[in-house]
Amino acid sequence: MLERIHIRNFALMDEVTVEFRPGFNVLSGETGAGKSILIDALSLALGQKGSAENIREGASEAEVNAVLRVEETAELREWMEKYGITPEDNCFLIRRVLKAGGRGTVSIQSVPVTRTALSELAELLVDIHGQHEHQSLFRTASHRKFLDSFAGLEDRVKDFTAQFTELTNLGRQLEALEKEESETAREAEFLRFAVEEIQEVKIRKGEEKELEHRQKIMARSEELAVELEGVLDAVSEARSGALSRLRGAGEKLRRISSIDASAGSIQERFESAFIELEDLVQDIRVKRDDVEFNPEEMEAVDSRLSRLGTLEKKYGVPNAEALLEYSEECVRRLEGLEGRGDERRKLQERKVELQNRISAEAAAISRERRKASSAMREKTELRLKALGMGDARFSVELEGKQNNSGKTLIGPYGLDNVEFLLSANRGESPKPLKSVASGGELSRVMLALKSVLGESDIVQTMVFDEVDTGIGGEVARAVGEHLHLLSGSKQVFCITHLASIAVFADNHLKVSKSTVDGRTVTRVERVDGSERVKEVARMLAGDQNAEASLGHAAGLLKERGWQG
Repeated sequence: MLERIHIRNFALMDEVTVEFRPGFNVLSGETGAGKSILIDALSLALGQKGSAENIREGASEAEVNAVLRVEETAELREWMEKYGITPEDNCFLIRRVLKAGGRGTVSIQSVPVTRTALSELAELLVDIHGQHEHQSLFRTASHRKFLDSFAGLEDRVKDFTAQFTELTNLGRQLEALEKEESETAREAEFLRFAVEEIQEVKIRKGEEKELEHRQKIMARSEELAVELEGVLDAVSEARSGALSRLRGAGEKLRRISSIDASAGSIQERFESAFIELEDLVQDIRVKRDDVEFNPEEMEAVDSRLSRLGTLEKKYGVPNAEALLEYSEECVRRLEGLEGRGDERRKLQERKVELQNRISAEAAAISRERRKASSAMREKTELRLKALGMGDARFSVELEGKQNNSGKTLIGPYGLDNVEFLLSANRGESPKPLKSVASGGELSRVMLALKSVLGESDIVQTMVFDEVDTGIGGEVARAVGEHLHLLSGSKQVFCITHLASIAVFADNHLKVSKSTVDGRTVTRVERVDGSERVKEVARMLAGDQNAEASLGHAAGLLKERGWQG
């Protein structure tokens, strides 16, 4: 529960500390006194977005501190484990600072946190019903949220929505892949043709260089034969040939070595070289004999090189080695395109799996909603009767979504369109709220729903900002009694202008506005004894000093068992 709030330099509040109590807390005061400012400050402390406009004029920052006493729940333990923050003496101290020159700060137990972390904690502790929240009942989208909250389906529907979103994204991916299929097919056809065409040529590594070398030799075969013959003539065994003369020189070296033994090594080296020369001449002779011009071979080599050159030009590569590399690259790209087909098959399988799961889950959620709708109707009608709407009939209508052809549709929240219907008067059939509910009736419907939801809600503090809109008399008294009964299990706050509600309060706080040193300031003080009688009298007749108003106020309070 909320124990205390300290506000500094927030709107019209310069320095205000308010102590709250368990049970039913009422805030009253003249219009414009600043009652809603207090709720705004509390909302800021609970994670609502703030702005520099909230800072009191002339101040550099605004600060709101709130102390909340908590009872440990599974949800609260999960939050504490997530953020590593624990209460002290079962209390959380929340501090929120807004700065005129930039971003403010948020802390819990003096630990800096994000506004998201603060909001997550606040959702577990406090529920604030704003001045215009009852207008949300005109939006049927909120009806589904109320029903899911009552049925305890919020987390389940959240998971369902995540799966539905995944299915939607899968559909978009598959649609994109299908659009790419024709282009992919053309690319795959080109790559397959390129691979087949290159592989058909059966290129060997180094083949092109060998062919170019052979082509060069055959093109100059006559010149080569003449030159080789010239070499053989120069080294022949003929009388003027090199071999004949060298053989004679060898004979002379043998005679020299027989005279001078030291020349033996020279003679041996000469003979070794002569033998090598003889072998070399033999190789030249073989080479000469091999040289011949073969027109058919020349044509085959030219044709092969031409074929390779055509493919190189076609596929934009410099040589046959690069053609082989290009062919291998085409194979890899084909595998990638085929892999894309595998990806599409996997996405399609996942889509079918999700469709089946979503269809089953949507049907299961719909069954749970239909079971919960009857209980919600009964409990809400009981609450409405307690709120002075004894003839009211409340119903929860669930209709399946369908397209123009009557086919059942599944949306991000399931199968159902949920709408609340109300008959405020006996004999009238239930109709949509926006068609039949007045402002006062709408406020009471919202209060009834909040009360019904609160029965199973872990939130221990409920704040109602002017829930008395459009009501008065006996209806207002019924609302006050209802809020007081609700405060038996939860701490309840209510801003009200109606005395018939205020007299039910366990803790009555008066908000007032005054001028101090030329500045307007808002004050909040607890009223009791004669001061409370005066405030109730003001709320009744606008005059807190008239004897009749004071007598009426005292009577109302005593009816409630107030001792003064």
